[in-house]
Amino acid sequence: MREQGVWALAWRRFRRDRLGFASLIVVLVYVAIVLAAAAGWLGRDWNNEAGVSFAPPTFLGPEAVESPQLAKAAEGAQPAADYGIPDPLAPDLAEIAKSLSGASPGEARSPTLPFGGDKWGRDVLKKMLKGTETSLLVGLGAAALATFLGTLFGALAGFRGGWVDDFFNWLYSVFTSIPYLLLVLAIAAVVNQKGTFTVILILGLTGWTGIFRLIRAEYLKHRVREYVLAADAIGASSMRRMFVHILPNVSHVVLVQLSICVVLFIKSEVILTFLGFGVGVDTVSWGSMLAEAGSELLLGKWWQLTAATIAMAILVTAFSLFTDAMRDALDPRLK
Repeated sequence: MREQGVWALAWRRFRRDRLGFASLIVVLVYVAIVLAAAAGWLGRDWNNEAGVSFAPPTFLGPEAVESPQLAKAAEGAQPAADYGIPDPLAPDLAEIAKSLSGASPGEARSPTLPFGGDKWGRDVLKKMLKGTETSLLVGLGAAALATFLGTLFGALAGFRGGWVDDFFNWLYSVFTSIPYLLLVLAIAAVVNQKGTFTVILILGLTGWTGIFRLIRAEYLKHRVREYVLAADAIGASSMRRMFVHILPNVSHVVLVQLSICVVLFIKSEVILTFLGFGVGVDTVSWGSMLAEAGSELLLGKWWQLTAATIAMAILVTAFSLFTDAMRDALDPRLK
């Protein structure tokens, strides 16, 4: 009987882990949400003011969060006297308000929204779906960049040795001597340019150190093994030995570190945006939602904070479980 390949055996191990397989399905659902949001099928009109200011969730109803003090003040409010003088700017102001709200003339704003609304009346559910696209793209893009740099630097340092190894070890020491969050904030302050692509570059260029350390150790171990020495004896070039012979044997480390970095960079994007160094004001992400929810929570409006927190918690938990399951499946020491 033909011996099974490494990847086929790893897939069988992974399918037996029910929790890991369920986490993979959750991750794929989030990826489908990202693709649908990018295609404009979900959250396309997230910036439209569909409801009243701080519209409560539909399952609570408009009366459930109505303040008695505000209701009493509204009942006793008297219309302001204009002394018979018409406002010359009233038509222009009305047109500006309609254009900013995105509502057509005569369209009434909804008193409730499925998951509530923010202070501008924008739908929190649509913001959460569109924010999933931004946060997950940042996590995947930054993780791919950091994994590529860490794998390349680790392969060169571990395989070449000598002054190449000394240089990359010095670079690694410089980056790790500064606390990670402070390093990211310092670079973001120096760049002073917001945007999704900028956040990906900042996180990817600063997050390669952990992958570098592991890949370097793997290459130091594999470069003296028999199959690499045999490839050298038959005339294989250094690049072929590094990336054709050794890299497939350390790919499980690369994949696990890639999934770990996705979780790390999603949380880093949230922190950066919350502190004002992340995506721009015209882009919604989980970090921007949490930044807005900080002031809303003081007014008792908890739904935007809850929606962003739940969406992020589910994805981070699923990715962590998926990483653990994949690590166990790819571990050659487990039978």
